[in-house]
Amino acid sequence: MLRASNLRRSLRRSLNPIKTSSTTAAAAPRPFCTVPSPPPTSSADSELRKYIGYTILAAVCGAATYYSFPFPENAKHKKAQLFRYAPLPADLHTVSNWSGTHEVQTHTFIQPETLFELEAVVKKCNDKKQKIRPVGSGLSPNGIGLTRSGMVNLALMDRVLEVDEKNKRVRVQAGIRVQQLVDGIKQYGLTLQNFASIREQQIGGIVQVGAHGTGARLPPIDEQVISMKLVTPSKGIIEISKEKDPDLFYLARCGLGGLGVVAEVTLQCVERMELVEHTYVSNMNEIKKNHKKLLSENKHVKYLYIPYTDTVVIVTCNPLSKWKGPPKHKPKYTPEEATQHVRNLYQESLKNYRKGVVISEEDEPDIDELSFTELRDKLIAMDPLDKEHIAKVNKAEAEYWRKSEGFRVGWSDEILGFDCGGQQWVSETCFPAGTLSKPSMNDLEYIEKLMQIIEKENLPAPAPIEQRWSARSKSLMSPAYSSSEDDIFSWVGIIMYLPTSDPRERKNITEEFFHYRRLTQEKLWDQCSAYEHWAKIEVPKDKDELVALQARLRKRFPVDAYNEARKELDPNRILSNNVLEKLFPITQTVQ
Repeated sequence: MLRASNLRRSLRRSLNPIKTSSTTAAAAPRPFCTVPSPPPTSSADSELRKYIGYTILAAVCGAATYYSFPFPENAKHKKAQLFRYAPLPADLHTVSNWSGTHEVQTHTFIQPETLFELEAVVKKCNDKKQKIRPVGSGLSPNGIGLTRSGMVNLALMDRVLEVDEKNKRVRVQAGIRVQQLVDGIKQYGLTLQNFASIREQQIGGIVQVGAHGTGARLPPIDEQVISMKLVTPSKGIIEISKEKDPDLFYLARCGLGGLGVVAEVTLQCVERMELVEHTYVSNMNEIKKNHKKLLSENKHVKYLYIPYTDTVVIVTCNPLSKWKGPPKHKPKYTPEEATQHVRNLYQESLKNYRKGVVISEEDEPDIDELSFTELRDKLIAMDPLDKEHIAKVNKAEAEYWRKSEGFRVGWSDEILGFDCGGQQWVSETCFPAGTLSKPSMNDLEYIEKLMQIIEKENLPAPAPIEQRWSARSKSLMSPAYSSSEDDIFSWVGIIMYLPTSDPRERKNITEEFFHYRRLTQEKLWDQCSAYEHWAKIEVPKDKDELVALQARLRKRFPVDAYNEARKELDPNRILSNNVLEKLFPITQTVQ
């Protein structure tokens, strides 16, 4: 599985030039000879024609095989021209996102170590009009930080700079990863207010794309930012906060990396606390009765829906102090027993899908050593686009969760995470869900209609469909922006796993996922005022679809103000890439 460490410099070996030999030379056409020679015997004629025929046949077959090999569209550079060889440059960097869905190669990948080195890099690149798109850990499913024109990454600027214990504030370099930050401040009894699913994001990236955790009283992570230091192409280093240039602060806090390179961030933290996580299985009818209570009484809550079943997994997290001590509940099943149903399905499916194939122990690992998510990935990989097979896998997952009901106690940074499984396509939308005192119930209606679409269209939709909530954000470019402090928002994510490295299979899964996504877009988004998460929005290839998306974004976000700020702070657009240029064209002409 590709992880965030895939942000790397690719090391390539130079290919040795092909050495020709007399055998190879003999296959080349010979010049006509003007000197008469004795006529060959009939057997010699026959042998010559035979070997010439073999040579031509081998060349044609080789060329046909080479040029018909199925490469994805974005990998054309991997096909060298016939009989042409050249070593890859030593300074060529390959950068891919965690999902393996987007990858670029670039000659410019800069990693400054200090603020002033970063300022010098930005100034130099601006003078040369050299693009350096800010990129974080590469966890965004849509590769929003990638461009082959050049990137800047702050992985080497990853220090905790200052801790204000009294006011519970911390100032950090933007390249620090979430887990590094949490580990660095726990000695002060502090932690972050909320967390996204994964701990490997850089703070600059997680803030700029408007990432979120869950909890209807807790805002997206950008709301934890109380001041920022940006390095801009036109103005150099600027510091902004709600007191110092508030208009730019609220625009740039979720600025998608387009208004400046976020170099330092000051975050409002909270006291480190232990949480009790309660996981149990319910259904939609029961949830409807208790939805308001679940949202208002739990610090953190999320629902995991399993298509083709009536199972809904509810996960709540609350401070241990609320429980007056650790819960004394003992689980009915061990982790091994909870996973047994999934293991049984895997063994059964192995026989059905690999009939007549002899499998050695080396090829097939001991399934008792595989986690639930690893087993699920292997099951889905057998037939990822067969609806009946996926429905069986989902039912096995429902059984797994039924046998995994129980409690878990741990620190918030340990509890508030989620094993997302392997590589995957993701589309996550955010939409208003009323207020805590008066939920609109649009969030549950959205799910009911989504399940109807899945079943009516026989979509091979894997589990889970994850639903989370957040309070509003005051960041103008946040999908959860609202001027009303009581508003709450629901976030719903649909997925399709990519459990194979075969290019043709990945292409087929990709096409099916975008069909799935399109159906939700057509039937749900406008009806529910839903907008995609910035790290998961994909730029349409169709020009008319792109124009429609641009118009739709203008209805929700202050695109003109954002573009004006881009023109002022980054006049040469060195911080931009194809995603920003397509979504927010500064001219109205779509390139």
